[in-house]
Amino acid sequence: MRRRGFITLLGSLAVGWPFVARAQQPQRHIGVLMPNAEDDSVGQARVRALLDGLRQLGWTDGRNVRVDIRWSAGNSTDTDKYAAELLALTPDVLFASGSANLAALQRVTRHVPIVFANVIDPVGAGFVASLARPGGNTTGFSAFEYGLSGKWLELLKEIAPNLKRVAVLRDPSLAAGIGQFAAMQALAPPSLGAELSPIDSRDPSEIEAAIAAFASEQNGGLIITGSQSALTHRNLIISLALRYRLPNVYGFRYYPASGGLASYGPDAIDVHKSTAEYVDRILKGEKPANLPVQAPTKYELVINLKTARAIGVTVPRTVLDRADEVIE
Repeated sequence: MRRRGFITLLGSLAVGWPFVARAQQPQRHIGVLMPNAEDDSVGQARVRALLDGLRQLGWTDGRNVRVDIRWSAGNSTDTDKYAAELLALTPDVLFASGSANLAALQRVTRHVPIVFANVIDPVGAGFVASLARPGGNTTGFSAFEYGLSGKWLELLKEIAPNLKRVAVLRDPSLAAGIGQFAAMQALAPPSLGAELSPIDSRDPSEIEAAIAAFASEQNGGLIITGSQSALTHRNLIISLALRYRLPNVYGFRYYPASGGLASYGPDAIDVHKSTAEYVDRILKGEKPANLPVQAPTKYELVINLKTARAIGVTVPRTVLDRADEVIE
C-alpha cells in the first residue's frame, strides 16, 4: 500500500509539473508609447505590425510577454506623463514610435533599453551617437534622412510642372521640421523654378489660416514634412488641399490613402514590424548600444487618381508607371 501510494503521488506530481512550470515561467514586459490617438487607424496598424513581428519570434502578449501601450495623441503633456507611467511599470524594454515619444522616454531613463521606429535623422537629433554604434540605451529604425525631402519637391513639380510656389508645412519646434525644409532648399536646382515658403504651424487654427493665405495666389502646391502635428491633423490638411485645389505631396502612404494626392517614403508598417527583431534580441540579453540603427529598406510611391481628378491635375504616365500603388 505504501509503495502504491508513493507511485500514485509521484504520478500526480508528474501530471502537475508542466502546469506548475508554466505558471512560474517569468513573463517579460514591454512598454509601448505611440504618438496617435488610441482609435487612430494608422497607429493601430503600426501596433499590430509590432505585435505580429513579436509573435513570429515567439513572444505573445498575455502568454510570455506583457505589452503595455500608451497613446499620447500628439499631446506633449500626455507624452511626458505616459513616458513616466510606462517607466514606473518596470519594463524590460521600452518602444517609441516617433521623435517626440523617443525624446520623452530618454528624458525619464538612460538605463532601460529603448527601441524606436519612425524617427527622422536620429544622429542629428541627438538620440544616438552614430548609426553604426548608437551607444547608450537606445537603438532602432529611422524613418528617413533629410535628403528624401528633395524627392518630394521633384515629385510635386513632375506632377504639376506649372507650379511657381510651394508651401512647406513644418513643425518649427522640431529640428526635423527645419532640417527637412533646409534639405529641399539645398537640393532644389534653380531650374526647378519653384519658390519655397515655410509654413510654421502646429495647431488646427494656424494650419487652416496659413494654407488659406497661401492659396489666395495661384500656381501653388503643398508639401507636408514628417511631424507629429501633421499626422494628428492629417484629415484637416488633406481637406484644405482639396478645398483650395493645391497639388500636394507627403512622406507616407496614409496621406493619399486618406485623400491626399501623392506620397513617397518608407513603408512605416514594415518598419514597425522590423523593430520586433531588436526587441527580441534585447529581451534575450543583447545591449542596444551594440545594435546599429537601421534605415528603411522598402520605399513606396503612392498616387491617388481620384484626388488628382478632383483638383484638376493630370498625373503624367511617367509617374504612374513608377508608382507602387495607384488609388482609383
